Amino acid sequence: MSLVQVLHTDTLVNRPQPNTPSKVFQTTGDGPPSMSGTCGCCLDGVMFIFGGCDDNGQTNELYSVDLNDGTFTWKKIVPVSGSPPSPRDKLSCWLYAGKMVFFGGYGHKVLSDLNSSSRNFIVDETSWAGELFWGWNNEVHIFDPKLLSWSRPQTHGRAPAPRAAHASASIGSKGYVCGGRVMETRTSDIHCLDLDSWTWTELAPSSAAPVGRSWHSLSPVSDHSLFLFGGLSVDCSPMSDGWLFDTDTRKWTQVEHPFKNKPRLWHTACPGSDSDVIVFGGSCDYILLVDTGHCNDALVFQTQPYPLSSVDRVSERVESHIVITSTPG
Repeated sequence: MSLVQVLHTDTLVNRPQPNTPSKVFQTTGDGPPSMSGTCGCCLDGVMFIFGGCDDNGQTNELYSVDLNDGTFTWKKIVPVSGSPPSPRDKLSCWLYAGKMVFFGGYGHKVLSDLNSSSRNFIVDETSWAGELFWGWNNEVHIFDPKLLSWSRPQTHGRAPAPRAAHASASIGSKGYVCGGRVMETRTSDIHCLDLDSWTWTELAPSSAAPVGRSWHSLSPVSDHSLFLFGGLSVDCSPMSDGWLFDTDTRKWTQVEHPFKNKPRLWHTACPGSDSDVIVFGGSCDYILLVDTGHCNDALVFQTQPYPLSSVDRVSERVESHIVITSTPG
């Protein structure tokens, strides 16, 4: 049995919400098994889940569930054409022009596939079994849900190093990748993929940048800015810092917020309706060492003053309303 939990966000205003209004729906159909490190997105009210890791290892299966029809019936998608990515977890995706664009991740390939993908795949020298080799990749794959087809575009420019547990977001026709684990290191570099020309560009920062990290989140908050939150640092410490990145000036700005005592990693985040960002779930511990700090509260980060209509809508339901402010440097 699978469950879908729908979070109601109209009552949230920049404070932790341990009892955020939500509904849990029982689902039916051919649903995914219990997994971690999956990649999800929602297109026209249909949620898609790809990849992840279960008790049997990484997978490359794709599932969907319609959140609008009231039946919440899962479907396992069988592609009509093209080849899906190799099994992987800790990848990311963008939505563009009605298609899903997947990037990176950690998983396995057979030996015969490694010869043709040496620049796109770094072998994890600690993980192999027979003809299977695990590692990190920087591949780009496209799934068209209307045609049920997989394809792989020819990209140009210098691609990011193969990585997993990175964060990604899109603004218009641009997809952004930030940080993640590259072999034994964690980075904070940021790259842009033009989703029309399929050209990669590394965005060298014009200011001090966040420390390297993985398992963080990146969310669009305007037509030229991204909000980064949390993650696992280079010394494996859970983090609670927030940063804004201006895609025009390439400047990072650390922001003040009320959740400095709430570190998060492997959480989810999405933009709200008023330039805010909603963070949900995740862990407050380094989950590979201490797997007890699972979180079920929602944190709301306000990046701009709320319009009066939004303040009026929630003023009777909240006690306070805190604005993020920028810290120079």
